[in-house]
Amino acid sequence: MIEKVNPKHPDKIADRIAGAIVDLAYTKEENPKIAVEVLIGHGHCKIIIESSVKFNETDLFDLVYRITETNNINIEIISVPQDIELAKNQEEKIRCGDNGIFKGMPLTEEQKALSKIARNLFEDYNSDGKYILDKDKIIICQSNAKNEELKQIFAGYKEAIINPLGEWTGGIDVDTGATNRKLGSDMADSVTGGGLHGKDLSKADVSVNIYAFLKAQETGKLVELCCAIGDEEIDGKPYSEIVEIAREYIKQQGGFEKFAEWGLF
Repeated sequence: MIEKVNPKHPDKIADRIAGAIVDLAYTKEENPKIAVEVLIGHGHCKIIIESSVKFNETDLFDLVYRITETNNINIEIISVPQDIELAKNQEEKIRCGDNGIFKGMPLTEEQKALSKIARNLFEDYNSDGKYILDKDKIIICQSNAKNEELKQIFAGYKEAIINPLGEWTGGIDVDTGATNRKLGSDMADSVTGGGLHGKDLSKADVSVNIYAFLKAQETGKLVELCCAIGDEEIDGKPYSEIVEIAREYIKQQGGFEKFAEWGLF
């Protein structure tokens, strides 16, 4: 059983905005330190940034307008420097930026199948959607789509539930979104405590989660790791090496904003 949401879901819009701000930070510094939280919905967008870099507010407004596809939104930004003690942890070398437990799990065929379904529907409709697959049962909540058309697409399933409340419009005027609220959609069975989005690569929530996930896909086995802030080695590797593995993965996805669209699968 697995759930996916697409990039126009309000929670994903929040993740994408956070990711775009991290992308912007990496244009200013090679290894910025940043953590971003976004809450969006009903004409408002609130952003809190803790960062080692300073931003031009106009740039932040522009990326919110671009991702939400509207400039009819009230944007409130709180931007503060990173905590002094946290900053000291990274002064001399790249060390683990937070505490946590992490799990990587091989993707199942069901999870891969739903990921493909979600992407195909998003390509066709390009609007808010949420989907659940449980063996022969599928639940499709797709905005701006005709129910009869969707029923024909999924007629081959033993049980297909299509827009149970009827046809709908979706988006941030219907629902609210918050950063890292759709971890199951992003990480499948690899979900543990830390969120993937709105953080730089020094944060274990980003780099160790990516590393554990990739190792699980390669080995076909469960990967379980833990770390403490300041650690210089995890899983027998220098933390800096794990950061570089995650950096290359993010680069392959097209950056933090693109990574935020779908998560790890």
